[in-house]
Amino acid sequence: MMDFRHILYDYLISAGLSDTSAKYLNMIGLTIILLIVVFIIDYIIRKILVNAFNVFAIRSKSNFDDILVQNKVPRNIAHIIPLLILIEFVPMIFYDFSYFENILEKGLQVFGIILTLWVVRSLLNTIKDYLKTLPRFKDKPIDSYIQVFMIFAWVIGLFSAFAIISGISFWKFVTTLGAASAVIILVFKDTILGFVASIQVSINDMVRIGDWISFEKYGADGDVIEITLATVKVQNFDKTITTIPTYALISDSFKNWRGMQSSGGRRIKRSIILKAQSIKYLTNEDIDKLKRIQLISTYLETRQQEINNFNNEKQADKSVLINGRNMTNLGVFRKYMQTYVEKHSAVNKEMTIMVRQLAPSAQGLPLEIYCFSTDKRWENYEYIMADIFDHALAAVGYFDLELYELNAVISE
Repeated sequence: MMDFRHILYDYLISAGLSDTSAKYLNMIGLTIILLIVVFIIDYIIRKILVNAFNVFAIRSKSNFDDILVQNKVPRNIAHIIPLLILIEFVPMIFYDFSYFENILEKGLQVFGIILTLWVVRSLLNTIKDYLKTLPRFKDKPIDSYIQVFMIFAWVIGLFSAFAIISGISFWKFVTTLGAASAVIILVFKDTILGFVASIQVSINDMVRIGDWISFEKYGADGDVIEITLATVKVQNFDKTITTIPTYALISDSFKNWRGMQSSGGRRIKRSIILKAQSIKYLTNEDIDKLKRIQLISTYLETRQQEINNFNNEKQADKSVLINGRNMTNLGVFRKYMQTYVEKHSAVNKEMTIMVRQLAPSAQGLPLEIYCFSTDKRWENYEYIMADIFDHALAAVGYFDLELYELNAVISE
């Protein structure tokens, strides 16, 4: 071993160099030789591992090995053997320079920690990418859990590196840092909150990747494209990106449209406001006129017969319309819109369909149409809703009803 340490030293001494010069030149020469050898070994091992993984990935049916190569797992693993060679031979080369030997040994140990973290990170990224290809995990916040593992790994790695550099044992170093735990908690406050929030979001299944959410506080209205430990990214419908703190999902209120998307339809709930003064009882002439509307002609025949039979039985004085039972233009219009919506081809017939009156207001009487469109896509949904209300607004006049419009009074 001594011969190897001074393989160049003996030659340089015999060539007439001083002891100090021979030692330095011996160290420099052996360092260059070691670096060249390590570089060659690293190159050969890297090529062998990468090619072996590529061949295996081509033959394998699973795409896990392809993702391993994409995340440079073989390349990072290939650096381990050259690093071990350096750790083994550095003490021999710097035998006569204990100060540099100590620094280099600590540097290589720290680099070993960093290399280990690289390997762990590439493996975790591989697992993350692979799980995202599986339908069962595609909408899960995998990024959050990967980040949690990496945070713990980096913290342990940093503690280990500081312990090596300072010469203090790892556990003693960690114990010393316990006194600074309050500062550490303050620094990592958002990370801790995000970690807790990620667990609650996942366990309670509050948000998944691909969900449409509305979060007024942060101006978000769109699809969730990424869930990480600290943030949730939402791509709004105007293609802008809104970033929301993960812990805001459990501390604030937001709307998740997943229930609508997974249901049989998207809700339509909108009103038209009618003038109260235009509501009236229908005379027989009015009813005969409305019978020409095909959707309600049968209904009017049956309903008129029922009312006439009741009024005759009760001997109601019909010279005054309010006596006995009567039909109103509002009631008939409501029945017409109910029938029209029920027969609309884009309305889900298996979900609630209702045309109802809301409480009268100072503006008039709101008549609300409540139903669900079969097509849940935004642009088609808006078209279906507009089609229904185009017809409703145009049909009002046929029933001698009037829409409320605010007339602004301009003072001169």
